[in-house]
Parts: sequence; structure tokens; C-alpha cells
Amino acid sequence: MNQTQPASNDQPIEDRVNNRSQRPTSEAFKTFMASSWAPSSTELPARAAVADHAALRRRAVSEQFTGERLVIPAGPLKVRSNDTDYRFRPHSGFAHLTGLGLDHEPDAVLVLEPTAAGAGDDGGNHHATLYFRPLAGRNTEQFYSDARSGEFWIGARPTLAEFKAQLGLDTADITELELAITKDVGDPKIGGMSIRLVRKADENVDALVDTARFNTAQNPEELDLSELDALDDKLTEALSELRLLKDAWEIEQMKVAIAATAAGFEQVVKSLPRAAAHHRGERVVEGAFFARAREEGNELGYDTIAAAGNNATILHWTRNNGTVVEGEMILVDAGVEADSLYTADITRTLPVNGTYSEIQRKVYQAVLDAADAAFAVAVPGRKFRDVHTAAMEVLADRLQAWGLLPVSAEVALSAEGQQHRRWMPHGTSHHLGLDVHDCAQAKRELYVDGIITEGMVFTIEPGLYFKNEDLAIPAEYRGIGVRIEDDVLITADGPVNLSAALPRTPEAVEAWMASLAG
Repeated sequence: MNQTQPASNDQPIEDRVNNRSQRPTSEAFKTFMASSWAPSSTELPARAAVADHAALRRRAVSEQFTGERLVIPAGPLKVRSNDTDYRFRPHSGFAHLTGLGLDHEPDAVLVLEPTAAGAGDDGGNHHATLYFRPLAGRNTEQFYSDARSGEFWIGARPTLAEFKAQLGLDTADITELELAITKDVGDPKIGGMSIRLVRKADENVDALVDTARFNTAQNPEELDLSELDALDDKLTEALSELRLLKDAWEIEQMKVAIAATAAGFEQVVKSLPRAAAHHRGERVVEGAFFARAREEGNELGYDTIAAAGNNATILHWTRNNGTVVEGEMILVDAGVEADSLYTADITRTLPVNGTYSEIQRKVYQAVLDAADAAFAVAVPGRKFRDVHTAAMEVLADRLQAWGLLPVSAEVALSAEGQQHRRWMPHGTSHHLGLDVHDCAQAKRELYVDGIITEGMVFTIEPGLYFKNEDLAIPAEYRGIGVRIEDDVLITADGPVNLSAALPRTPEAVEAWMASLAG
């Protein structure tokens, strides 16, 4: 038996996933692996354009939680299967406050340590430190043996000095995190430190904070867990609400994501002939968009909906395993996530053969008119919910005119009615940014009941969905699903359609598709 390997029944089960690697363990190998490598560059990167914006965001959070330690984890890698991880994406609150995008930085944690009022970073009330696992030297075993963080396996990673220069943040090794989080934690009434945590981003950090709270409590058995949860929820809520208004850097990133998405839709149109000839045509469409997303951005902002025919009436259809049939339409809801992690969210409903039929055009025009009505009220000072209301008034009116409503449009639009929602069951708008459904933890009075304000970015996306199985409508409508979705920036002068480069009217869509044919 090879004496360097434990007997199979003695090997811890968590170590067995590495058996396939058959890594040498001899001292001769370790010595040789640690030698004769070119030195790493010591040149520091320039300060990132996002750094000043991220500093202002941290300052805004700092002002809300004076005297409290704030802990914002990036989150860990997530296992997809056995020893294979998903591509890493940090928690959006962490990304927003640090400016980090792409795949930075598994297990990292941003800690805002309270200072005297006004004595913190940029005159705020906290000093921020980013704790992460820095690049291991090529003379270390981690360099070649750690498949999750070793440079030999995943490429170069940042050093403490590099991130400090790039982000304008103090940095520290992850090994110092436990003390930074747990020191002096306790009841503020007796001189301890109050701590707030973005919970459920990293289970290990959750456990660290909970243990510190328990161990330092005067009477652990009297700890009110619901009170502590509420304490943490306030931080999560504040980070979500901070993103309701986008700064100039964020708006530029949204434009990058939307431009890449428009390019992806061009590829979708070009793929339709091949999709129509393929037994899984929806997958052809999905793949065409995904290729552009990876070429021009970081990833998809969310799973693409490529829904042809009756599948377009299924709101979250992502199986995308159906056929694409000439004479039907295909609803494509897709967005590219930029390297900064900001995403677009656009929907177009396209005639597979390039020309809408009479009934398809009729339904499409109703949805377009509803979208235009929503745009008209998406102005500073109006309520966010007014956008939805305007779209519903148009759709209810059309449904009544077509004889589909069992009541008048007026009755349907009342709180006691709502019959029109059978064919338009979702909301017309949602905020957009680092998450496709951004700011989701914001208070209701700032979101649905909030006032439309300059700097907001949200979608406008009415639709009509007539299922094949719906016996409440004439047969000619069945199997038709239409949604038109655009990404809107609110300015002092009103809404700007950031996705206007993609045609919206039926005539413009047909002309655009014809120009891309062949």
C-alpha cells in the first residue's frame, strides 16, 4: 500500500472529492513546485472609476447606523455538483458598497467599524475594511493544491495592496475577520458593541455573529432572536433602498448592459430560421442570446425566456425546449449582465416569419398602447403604482371592446373586480439594477407606494396572455402571448427609454427583422 495515502476507510468523506486529482505529496514535489517561478508584478492598478461612487454609498449607509458595526458578506462559492461550483456572484449589497463586479470575491466581508461622528472615511461615521483571501505566493502549497483559490487552478487573484489601490478601501487578510466581527460585541446598554449583519448571505458569518451575540450577552437565555433579526433586517432594507436611485456610474453601466442586450436580440432574429427547423427551436434562440451575453458581458442577468406559441402565455417559461413554428410568435425576455453586474431586462415579441398576422398585430398593438400610456405617467412626482394603473386602463378598455370581459372595463378596474387580470396577472414595472428585480427589500412606501424620482431605473412591461386552454375567449386569440418590456431612466424632464434602440412598433419590428434576414 502507498503509505502516503490513508486507508480508504480512514479518509474523511469530505476529502474524497479530491481523489481524482491524484496530487503528489512527496517533499521533493513540494520543493520543486515552490521554485523557479517568475516574480509576480508589484505594479498597482489605478483607482477604479467606481471607487468614489462606492465611497459615497458607504457614507450614506454610515449616516443611518452611527455607532454600530456593519457586516456585509460577499457570500461563499456555491456547489453545483460534488466538487464543481457555480460561477461566483457576490451579494448585490456587497457589490454596491465595494464596487466589485465579475467574480470577486468569494468569502470576502466588508466591515464598517464605527468611529466618532464625522471621524470616519470621507467624514462619515465608520471606517471600512474589506476582508478577503488574498493571492497566495507561488512558493506556497495553496498555489497549486487549492482548487478553489490557488492561482494554478483559477488564475491570478488580487493582493491586499491591489484591491486597496483599486477600490480606495483598507484591506485585510480573511484570517483577521473573526476578531474584527466579534470584538466587544454585546449589549450597548452596558458598553458593548451593537452589530448589524446582512443575514443569509454567508452562513459562516451568520454563525459567527450569532455566537458572538450569545457569548457576550449578560443573560443569553433572555436574548430576543426576533429583535435581533429585526436589527439585521433594517440593514438589508437600507442597502436595498439605497439602490432606488442610481448614480451616474450606475446609469452608464445600465447603458452598457442594455447595448449588449440589443446586440443579443439581433442574434435572436438571425437565429430564427435555424430555430424553426430545429426540434428544440427555443433552445436555438436561447443559445444565440447567451453567446452574445458571454461575449459582451459577464453573464445572463437571469434565465432567458424564449417562449414560442402557447409557451409565451407561461410567464416564467425557462425550459425553452419547445418548437418554433412559422406563423406563430416568439416572446423573448432576456438581459445581459455587464462585468459590473448591472443587468438589462428587455422583452420583445417577434413574428417567427417576420410578419404579424392580423390577430397578432391587434393584440400586439393593444400591449404597445398600454406601454405608451405607462410611459406618459412615468414622470417625477407621480406615484410608482400609477405606471401600472395607466397600463391596466388601456388593456381593460381593449378587452371590453373585443367582448372578452364579462363586465365593463370600469367594473373590472375596480378593487372588487379585476377580471382583466386573468390575461395580465403580473405587475407592469419593477426596479432594475444590480438585480433584475432590484431593491426588492425596500419598504412598500418607498417602492410600490413611492414617488417617481429622478435617478430611478425601472421597467415598463405590460402584456396579454391568452392560453390555448382558455375557454373564456374565442379560439382566434388562444395561444397568443405578447409582452413588450423596456428599461426606463427617470430624468428631470421625464422618462428616457434606454432600450429604444430595439424597435417597438409592429411596423418597425417587421422592417428590422427584414433588414437582418439572410
